[in-house]
Amino acid sequence: MSLETLWLGLLGLLLAGYFVLGGYDYGAQMLHPFLGAPDGSPDGRKAERAGRNAALDAIAPFFLGNEVWLVAFAGVLFGAFPHLEGTLLSGLYPLIVAILVGLVLGNAAVQLRGRAHSTRGRRYWDALIVFGGAVPALCWGLVLGLLLHGMPRRADGSFHIGFGEVFSPFVLGCGVTTALLFAAHGAAFVALRSEPGLAVRARRLGAGLVRAAGAAGLLPLLLTLFGAGASMTNRATSAVIAALFAAALAGAWWYLSRGHHVGAFAATCCATLLPVLLVGAGHYPYLMISSAGAGLTIDQAVTDGATLKILSAFGVLMIPTIIAYQTWSWWAFRGRTGHRHPSYF
Repeated sequence: MSLETLWLGLLGLLLAGYFVLGGYDYGAQMLHPFLGAPDGSPDGRKAERAGRNAALDAIAPFFLGNEVWLVAFAGVLFGAFPHLEGTLLSGLYPLIVAILVGLVLGNAAVQLRGRAHSTRGRRYWDALIVFGGAVPALCWGLVLGLLLHGMPRRADGSFHIGFGEVFSPFVLGCGVTTALLFAAHGAAFVALRSEPGLAVRARRLGAGLVRAAGAAGLLPLLLTLFGAGASMTNRATSAVIAALFAAALAGAWWYLSRGHHVGAFAATCCATLLPVLLVGAGHYPYLMISSAGAGLTIDQAVTDGATLKILSAFGVLMIPTIIAYQTWSWWAFRGRTGHRHPSYF
């Protein structure tokens, strides 16, 4: 296996790790207002507040740490694949900006919500928290849809997107499917981390979201079968990955329906990382494809061999450090959350 392929695998690993770990952050943010059980009584209002806090408490110890995977992905993209970085960021500029805006607003809202002294103020921050989860989740799905379908390419070789490409049925279907999948992933995580009463509500909500994600995913699939969807270079590999994705969704629904929280979370983890594998393995050796058929290959996108060898020394240290940090974080904050900790949001 060549050094270029190894670095491409590392790039995909970092993005997949971010989808898995950042995905449940987005999902928990989107579900934040919907986990309460109000019935009008004082106890009902208390349960509602506890449910609203449950989603944030579940992600609190990992919230900003999960962004490390995105930073590492961007670093590898800039260092090892400078030609892809220039093409990707310029071609997808509107969506990248929307993702960053959602991240900034969502992170700020999560941090500032606890400082609100009125119900109206908390509702304002609640809305921004949902916005900060939904917009990046939807936009990442749109990015995946564009990469799968292919983007128009100019005469100078650069890729660009317009209104018609982003709001095509296939790309919109991918965006909605990804947003619903991340929401289901967040529900599975909240169910895994919360006390039993809230866990039941989270898993029921998650089971419905998994069904909705599966239904939304039928549109991109049908469009692809009729020649108006994804343009895959390796069709057999893509079909296998798509089948695994469907199996992961089915497994997530089965586990959530029966209250097996660990299995449900493992299944949603698989479902969130498989779209990244579909883009990478389905298009290999192309990293980006054009809607006209031509594309940007790995040899055209990667930096020179000498630079890759220098970067490899940093990669050997970077990946184990990130994995060790994430492992320690999960171990240190293992178990279910029950009551809000003073240091939480």
